[in-house]
Amino acid sequence: MLEGLSEKLGPIFARLAGRGRLGESDVDAVMREVRSALIEADVDLDVVKEFLATVRFQAVGSDVLNSLTPAQSVIKIVNDELVALMGGAQARLKYADAPPTVYMLVGLQGAGKTTHAGKLALHLKTGGRTSLLAAADIYRPAAIEQLQTLGQQLELPVFTLPQAKPLEIAQGAVAQARRLGIPTVIIDTAGRLQIDDALMAELEELKAALNPQETLFVADAMTGQEATRVARVFHDRLGITGVILTKMDGDTRGGAALSIHKVTGAPIKFVGTGEKLAALEPFYPDRLASRILGMGDVLSLIEKSQNLYSDQQAKKLEEKLRKAQFTLDDFLDQLRQMRKLGAMKDVLKMLPGGLSQLAAKAQIDERDLDRTEAIICSMTRRERENPDILNASRRKRIAAGSGTQVADINRLIKQFDQARQMMKSLSSMMGGKRPRLPFPMPSGGGPNLGPFGRR
Repeated sequence: MLEGLSEKLGPIFARLAGRGRLGESDVDAVMREVRSALIEADVDLDVVKEFLATVRFQAVGSDVLNSLTPAQSVIKIVNDELVALMGGAQARLKYADAPPTVYMLVGLQGAGKTTHAGKLALHLKTGGRTSLLAAADIYRPAAIEQLQTLGQQLELPVFTLPQAKPLEIAQGAVAQARRLGIPTVIIDTAGRLQIDDALMAELEELKAALNPQETLFVADAMTGQEATRVARVFHDRLGITGVILTKMDGDTRGGAALSIHKVTGAPIKFVGTGEKLAALEPFYPDRLASRILGMGDVLSLIEKSQNLYSDQQAKKLEEKLRKAQFTLDDFLDQLRQMRKLGAMKDVLKMLPGGLSQLAAKAQIDERDLDRTEAIICSMTRRERENPDILNASRRKRIAAGSGTQVADINRLIKQFDQARQMMKSLSSMMGGKRPRLPFPMPSGGGPNLGPFGRR
């Protein structure tokens, strides 16, 4: 997500942070580099000009240049303005005073409206709200069937009316939700390859008749300034209330994320970060700005960890640590939990300071972690419970079974011992409270990359 922009801006401000006093010429030099990075990221040119003018105006003030830490002050100004550029604060969904709440998804064909109708429904379901999906896209082949398939996967109802017009389908869905007591209706509308009057007129009719609580514009983040241009047209005609940016995990430069709120005034509410239905995240401008500048995103990492690791699991682990019963089975379970957070390189980027910068340069092969799992899975249950019995012949057998070398087995056992001791010490230091990290960390402070991991 915005990796290209982060790789350019991160070093700029890392160099700036090491400077002492700054003059206007220093600030101007940094602004030129920032301008180049933003333009390359496909940010709207008018947005770039206004952003840089605002930052420079604040950065050359006497309070900044004459302060004891002018470089840090400039970085803070840039961070604050990036946050403001993307909306300032997290924008939550609105709900109707009297159900059902209606969300209408709009956008061009191919942006991912149907898929993200399902993702939004899952997000709401996870929060305890049931949704009725309305298949109002009667033009795209298989659009209705796709939504029905998503409904089956999510175990949520899908409303269709054969041979009916989109307005009839949408109104029927709202009436059905009211009869069944379903609190939310998500309407998947039709799109076009390009904006035309017929499409916009149909959407205007839908919005006027339904008065939805949210009109969410679904935009492909990979289209950059084009997404911003299309968003402006949709906003002028429909008055969009929020944006869902899709494909933020792809080869996106970040232009849409940094431009679309400034151009439309509509906040980004969610970002799609993958193909799975669960790959939809609330949008936090402050967290993304922090990641862009190479300062990590610990809060998002903690939230992901807590979603994967229950209190019951944590209590069980705590008990094992206290009694020194942490086994290689537990180590394997922790490794698998960690991998659910995402690719190791992406996880490292969410950590502050040097680790996030290290991630940009690290060559981490996820296959190394596969081999770590293979080593442990090649052990017998007794060996996993008591690694002390692993003599030379056993290690040779395990190496042969996992397709690795005996030296790899030795490194893994050493790393396991370090992790076990560190986790035990951490538990003692916290007065018996369980560690909040969902995965073991070896001594030395770096994330566990397995015996083959390179830092």
